[in-house]
Amino acid sequence: MIADGVEDEEKYLSAGIAGLQQNAFYMHRALDSNNLKDALKYSAQMLSELRTSKLSPHKYYALYMRAFDELRKLEMFFYEEMKRGCSIIELYELVQHAGNILPRLYLLCTVGCVYIKSKEAPAKDILKDLVEMCRGIQHPLRGLFLRSYLSQVSRDKLPDIGSEYEGDADTVTDAVEFVIQNFTEMNKLWVRMRHQVGKNLHVLGQIEGVDLDMYKDTVLPRVLEQVVNCKDDLAQYYLMDCMIQVFPDEYHLQTLDILLGACPQLQPTVDIKSVLSSLMERLSNYAATSPEVLPEFLQVDAFSRLNSAIGKVIEAQPDMPVVAVVTLYSSLLTFTLHVHPDRLDYADQVLGSCVSKLSVVGKLDDSNATKQIVKLLSAPLDKYNSVITALKLSNYPRVMEYLDNETNKVMAKIIIRSIMKNETYISVGDKVEALFELIKGLIKVTDGTFDDEDDEEDFKEEQNAVARLVQMLHNDDPEEMFNVLFLIPLIPPSIDFLVLFCREGFSCRLFRKHFSILGHIITIVHKHFLAGGVKRLSFTVPPLVFSSLKFIRRLQNQDATKSGDEVDAKPKKIFQLLNQLIEALLNVPAPELALRLYLQCAEAANDSDLEPVACEFFTQAYILYEEEISDSREQVNALYLIIGTLQRMHIFGVENRDTLTHKATGYAAKLLKKPDQCRAVYACSHLFWADDQDGVRDGERVLLCLKRALKIANAAQQMANAARGKGGSLMLFIEILNKYLYFFEKGNNQITVNAIQDLMELITTEMQGDNATLDPAAEAFFNSSLRYIQFQKQKGGAVSERYEAVKA
Repeated sequence: MIADGVEDEEKYLSAGIAGLQQNAFYMHRALDSNNLKDALKYSAQMLSELRTSKLSPHKYYALYMRAFDELRKLEMFFYEEMKRGCSIIELYELVQHAGNILPRLYLLCTVGCVYIKSKEAPAKDILKDLVEMCRGIQHPLRGLFLRSYLSQVSRDKLPDIGSEYEGDADTVTDAVEFVIQNFTEMNKLWVRMRHQVGKNLHVLGQIEGVDLDMYKDTVLPRVLEQVVNCKDDLAQYYLMDCMIQVFPDEYHLQTLDILLGACPQLQPTVDIKSVLSSLMERLSNYAATSPEVLPEFLQVDAFSRLNSAIGKVIEAQPDMPVVAVVTLYSSLLTFTLHVHPDRLDYADQVLGSCVSKLSVVGKLDDSNATKQIVKLLSAPLDKYNSVITALKLSNYPRVMEYLDNETNKVMAKIIIRSIMKNETYISVGDKVEALFELIKGLIKVTDGTFDDEDDEEDFKEEQNAVARLVQMLHNDDPEEMFNVLFLIPLIPPSIDFLVLFCREGFSCRLFRKHFSILGHIITIVHKHFLAGGVKRLSFTVPPLVFSSLKFIRRLQNQDATKSGDEVDAKPKKIFQLLNQLIEALLNVPAPELALRLYLQCAEAANDSDLEPVACEFFTQAYILYEEEISDSREQVNALYLIIGTLQRMHIFGVENRDTLTHKATGYAAKLLKKPDQCRAVYACSHLFWADDQDGVRDGERVLLCLKRALKIANAAQQMANAARGKGGSLMLFIEILNKYLYFFEKGNNQITVNAIQDLMELITTEMQGDNATLDPAAEAFFNSSLRYIQFQKQKGGAVSERYEAVKA
């Protein structure tokens, strides 16, 4: 085995020398042709051979000396380039672009020596820069030889007394400081190489004769003794990590108290969080891959030992950064969730310990620490795939209190994503309250931060996440569903609302049952959305409205044996609550959204056979249209929504329907643009003819709407002729023709063949007139309409007979 290792090492050395010599040859050729670019390229490739980790110090030295000889030639070239006028400062910066850090630092030291010779900068500044830059190499062997090279090439360039590089006062101090600092760093590397027993530990771990007893009684104590006695923090960290990686997990578990007992004895500057995190990660994976060993974790009380060890380490290092503290508890929580998934008290205990440590520092402003907090809080969500479990951890929200506002939002979005991904339904009122407390960063302004400061896209993303969350609030029990829905904090119900709640017929039994719920609403509102301003309401009100309407439709399917008052009372009250929610949108303001929601509620009231409620929602929609919507395009869109919704309503009596349809047709006739007027008026014709409603078939008023639409279309044509000297598009007339055909086909006797024929002749005449405007779309539409008439004629049946008299 030893002979094989020597042969391999010789082979690696030969390969390294060959590569070095090949690149040195190309470097020499570049130097001879004064090609600086290629010289730097091939010198960097040459020095890359020193990056090997496969050589012993003795063999590495042989390779290093060959590179050293070549670097002396390169230094002479740089010096000659400087004398020929090349900027040494630019060259000093240029070599720092080498791809790998080790060649870069060798070149930097070489150019740095020439830089000192140029005297364009104080020697002490250049030397200080070089000795600091060399910290980039922490590999003991490579770092030692690099610093040896720095020491060797700079020894005749120190700012000593009498030296040509002597500077101002304290120049000797500067020289001594450079030498001592380089020595100190070399000593650290040497100590690490002395104690770099990783390979030996690996071999030790592979010896089959080292059983658990020998490891516990002999190997572990002696190795830990060496680790503790070595006062170098990097060496201690390296050795502890080696031990954790090379010995079996079973050994670590059975000797946990011995291993953890050494941690407080390490140097305060040792990266203990990485050591313990690595240990806990190995034990977690051990438990995950070998479930049969879980009783052993209980037997040795692994959780308590780790928890205690972390506490002792934190106490022994009072200056430990908060990020290290949080990382330790994050690793401990991950371990706990893997090993003891059924022990929520353990997980809560870890969070509580973390809270006690965080209470000393207050709100976190360290981005690395907040990232670890997010990782800590995400662990239960990832493990249990249910936010319900996280809500059972009393210390979970307490940890979130130490996050800054932005990170709090990030964590809130993670919680919501977990709910949506795992389809977790929140079905109990107190869980809803607890959940909204967790995501309060998204639903209210905190610490004086105003919405206007937020990025608009981020704000929309956050509020859309909250909106999606509303759909996950569900309970099969209607009574509890009412509780769940209206625990959502949006606007505070007033005392007048509570009086109305009683006066409008809600039974005493139901009122007593839900009075405490409404009191709870007020409390939650003041803690949540009330502090968030009105800007969020346009995102959160719509999903709540639609979820409530879905709930109302569920109530319609309740047991038919219940009394009428009991069945109807609750939908009425929900509609009253929804009315208040929608009114809140006027403060945003969002009148178009409010109008859409009023119409949705009206349809739901129609399905629930609540005519007064539906009429009230339509009234509110009309008021919004008249008072809040002023833009002409928004008026058109709103009016189409009103007409379409009203056409589907079947609950209205004659009086209410006449009033609402009269108002809608009046709105249509008052639109600003004639084409909009025309289209809205002929759309109103559908309000007087509904196939599924026997009482809504007024052929005369349908015809009246269509004639009025024709009159408006003709006025639009005349306006176009006056403004442009030629007629406008005939598209409006063709659209009205299709309405005539629709109602003619539906059996409206007021729509006669003559009326259709006259309109068709009018369109044909206008198209062939001298003032006609070429409109391919209108012509194609008209031809399509004529083909439709022919198709209906050939179809056969009653419809075909009606169309027989129409000449197309």
